[in-house]
Amino acid sequence: MKSLNLGILAHVDAGKTSLTERLLHAAGVIDEIGSVDAGSTQTDSLELERRRGITIKSAVVSFPLADVTVNLIDTPGHPDFIAEVERVLNVLDGAVLVISAVEGVQAQTRVLMRALHRLRIPTLIFVNKIDRRGAQDERVLRSIRDRLAPAAVALGSVTGLGARDARYLPFAAAGDDLVSVLAEHDDALLAAYVDGTQALCPGRLKDELAAQSRRALVHPILFGSAITGAGVAELIDGIRELLPGVAGDTGGPPSGTVFKVERGPAGEKIAYVRMFAGTIRLRDRVPFRDVAGKVTAIRVFDRGTAVPASSVEAGRIGKLWGLGDVRIGDELGLPRTEPAERRHFAPPTLETVVVPARPADKGALHVALSQLAEQDPLIDLRQDDIRQETSVSLYGEVQKEVIQATLAEEFGLDVTFRETSTIHVERPVGTGAAAEFIAKPPNPFLATVGLRVEPAPIGSGVDFRLEVELGSMPYTFIRAVEETVRETLLQGLRGWQVTDCAVILTHTGYWPRQSHAHAVFDKSMSSTAGDFRNLTPLVLMEALRQAGTRVYEPMHHFRLDLPEDVFGTVLPVLARLGAVPGTSTPQGASYLVEGVVPAARVHELEQRLPSLTRGEGVLESAFDHYQEVRGQAPARPRTDHDPLNRKEYLLHVLRQV
Repeated sequence: MKSLNLGILAHVDAGKTSLTERLLHAAGVIDEIGSVDAGSTQTDSLELERRRGITIKSAVVSFPLADVTVNLIDTPGHPDFIAEVERVLNVLDGAVLVISAVEGVQAQTRVLMRALHRLRIPTLIFVNKIDRRGAQDERVLRSIRDRLAPAAVALGSVTGLGARDARYLPFAAAGDDLVSVLAEHDDALLAAYVDGTQALCPGRLKDELAAQSRRALVHPILFGSAITGAGVAELIDGIRELLPGVAGDTGGPPSGTVFKVERGPAGEKIAYVRMFAGTIRLRDRVPFRDVAGKVTAIRVFDRGTAVPASSVEAGRIGKLWGLGDVRIGDELGLPRTEPAERRHFAPPTLETVVVPARPADKGALHVALSQLAEQDPLIDLRQDDIRQETSVSLYGEVQKEVIQATLAEEFGLDVTFRETSTIHVERPVGTGAAAEFIAKPPNPFLATVGLRVEPAPIGSGVDFRLEVELGSMPYTFIRAVEETVRETLLQGLRGWQVTDCAVILTHTGYWPRQSHAHAVFDKSMSSTAGDFRNLTPLVLMEALRQAGTRVYEPMHHFRLDLPEDVFGTVLPVLARLGAVPGTSTPQGASYLVEGVVPAARVHELEQRLPSLTRGEGVLESAFDHYQEVRGQAPARPRTDHDPLNRKEYLLHVLRQV
């Protein structure tokens, strides 16, 4: 039997979760349609989701559709939880992108569609809420073609738009729009269309539409209402006919990707895995990264719930117990021959320090945040051991509120947050090198480490390389140097994470394991991994100081629709916020302004926009790039990972010893 792992994606409040409920009801999985407002939906199972009426965590629910088992994944729509969507994209066979017929194409809609295009995920577009006052069809269609996907084609029309009895009517015959879009990717069809002498039979067009939809060349558009059920039957037909079901090789070596991790009632880890090939069975020992774990329990999704199973095979999604060291993004079994792109959206650009209400809760807070970081690695938990402070990365203020509520409800911890600040990065300016040699003062450690730091291409991250032979010393020591390099670069010369650089190990040396005659192992005359972990920050920061760094701040690309008569008023405000308009295009009685603005000023622009434009201005913004900070560079307090003061750092390390 084939499987279809289907994502439901949308901007917040477009009706995505309500549509999921309607699909489950139509498939016979649930007897009564739940309500987001009442907190009774199938996929919003967290108490916090029910209370706030938004999806926070992705949820999986399964239902049969003819000869296909659909694993439907409901994802968050709020941009603060885009990391949940990112992890889901790696396991999808197809998607339904939901757009509100009232609000139309919104900022998050464009971000999601760009990612779907990049990954070539077959996508149907469902224009929801045709029964709502203010719903529009032609305007939304134009917006989809102009701002989302030129190769998008409507498969029907709407009657009674904006009324409770609004209905979706599929076209009885193919129109010119469909033929011209399909002909873009089929020369024979194009020739027949241009010549006009050959009949384009409906069967041929239907087959070609299905083929091009499954290759993500064309995006069919359907209209409807998740509340009344209008158009949902046609959407189900579209899912079955236009999206690709997968029949994986269940007999080959197992290969799967972990896209979600949660904790069970007893604190045990539960890994959600999409299987691409092979089969994982109960009590199998499964390798991932450089470790392995024994599967102690399996559940697979079936008709709305997760049921116990003895195995999970290719094409299916399962929940696995027993993999205590597993992390989101791990490849189970045989890694895929073509690894999925891991980063589809920009990383968080905000951070804050989390402060427990009771100082005695600092240890418990760190444990709780560590568990939350397992479920959302982009929280990027960082501990300042000297100041005893814990900070996390954020996408926005709503995410901060959710973290606060989760800590209170699940861990019994009351916390506050310091003021949210913007995350900057450092990049090396030039090349720098440094080395410390064993038994040569002032090096107090039994290790030799030499490092060179060089600039690397933008977006490349940190590349650690060897200029020494791999066998020049035990691999555990080389591994200790690499891990410490990556950890140390979290705090650069100015206190920000250092990125887009290459770090080359140029010198190594160690004393082998030894002891005095007839004595046990003597640590004072034998090198350990700790020697390399303690020495590496000193050498790396000296090399980095020689190279020099510059600080860069995150910039957002913005798109601003505003009335023509306030155009002259808004431009000076943009300038005061540090925005740099790129193009200004008149569009009838309005202006479209595009440009870049510092991420730190986006929130202020959002707050000021309604009063500046009488509530008519529409702002879209998304991270675009990092730009060098001119003038005085921002800095955050140094920590033990920023050992510029050699004497203080050595004293700190020796105290730990």
